[in-house]
Amino acid sequence: MSSVSDETQLDPAPAFDSVDDVIDALREQGYIADTRLATTVFLLTRLDKPLLLEGPAGVGKTELAKVLALATGRRLLRLQCYEGQDETKALYEWDYGKQLMYTQILREKIGQVVEDAPDLTTAVERIGENESVFFSERFLAPRPLLEAIRSEQPVVLLIDEVDRADEALEAVLLETLGEFQISVPEIGTFVAKQRPYVLLTSNNTRDLAAALKRRCLHMFLDYPAAERELEIVRSKKTGLSDALAEELVGVVRGLRELELRKAPSISETIDWARTLAVLGVEELNSQILSDTVSVVVKYDKDVTKALGALPRLVDPNAEISDEHGHGHGHGHGHEPDGDVDGRAKRAGKDTAGRHGSVYGGTPGAAQQTPTPVRAVTPGQGERSFGRRKRPF
Repeated sequence: MSSVSDETQLDPAPAFDSVDDVIDALREQGYIADTRLATTVFLLTRLDKPLLLEGPAGVGKTELAKVLALATGRRLLRLQCYEGQDETKALYEWDYGKQLMYTQILREKIGQVVEDAPDLTTAVERIGENESVFFSERFLAPRPLLEAIRSEQPVVLLIDEVDRADEALEAVLLETLGEFQISVPEIGTFVAKQRPYVLLTSNNTRDLAAALKRRCLHMFLDYPAAERELEIVRSKKTGLSDALAEELVGVVRGLRELELRKAPSISETIDWARTLAVLGVEELNSQILSDTVSVVVKYDKDVTKALGALPRLVDPNAEISDEHGHGHGHGHGHEPDGDVDGRAKRAGKDTAGRHGSVYGGTPGAAQQTPTPVRAVTPGQGERSFGRRKRPF
């Protein structure tokens, strides 16, 4: 197989001179990176290796690819992965409509090629000799992977949520990630003229193949520390005061500890801050947070947990009013004595011997005179249950 682009051009000057340069460049684009992440990005640009970012949704994995493209002046190409995706959506497709149109236009010429063929076999062979005319780059429709490899200018290639794709697509990616090339059987091998910066993201919905991980730098991106998250919120200029932003970050971090189906992301923290700023909130309280909690909590059961926790997250010494029943606004009118969950009443009923000696209790604890056990004669037992005869 021939190599379509067998000479890789010299890469442009390094995008960053140091790790600190990475931190500054990303910060200029509104992305707050710590030293560990900045070091990994620096290595990505120097070692010509893809970077696999794993971690929960909403911690800035996709955003990193976007700001890296802005910081380096590169075009961003994005392959959004999904279940059932095949290689034609990732690599390339043949433009069959265009091929058919050219076939119609060149029908007369094709007729001339085969007009003096003595038999069908000869005619087919002659057409086959010209097959490359219809399977050439002219009719190739590149998708993100091939477009990144063929690009004359350096790009940032984002392969987003690769864990959502089928394992078959992972195998397709290996050649691109390991050698920065793509093989097209009908044409040859395309080798990158300008090696792209490649970032893959995964939300850990499934384990990725070891072969894919081996070809990449790897980093697990988790929720940042409180100080860094507050710095991120402040950098977005949400309009919320610094003091309220600090309180809000504390509330969000408390919600993440509730084991919700979907924990609030950093971007949702920013959205909540903007929401409160638009409403002109000057003081955080459980009422305003309850009214706007849907900005960060997306599932009904999660909302129930969040509403029950918000009063104590705002004020650890707050007394939860019985007005809301179970803490989520659904008062049922039970337990008028204040024991919402009935534990006190159940404890009172769990008195030893309250059922008498029949249930193994202590005589006299609940009754002064235990109920006597009535003896049953063999004849009574037979009349009560009947004696069945075996059929054999």
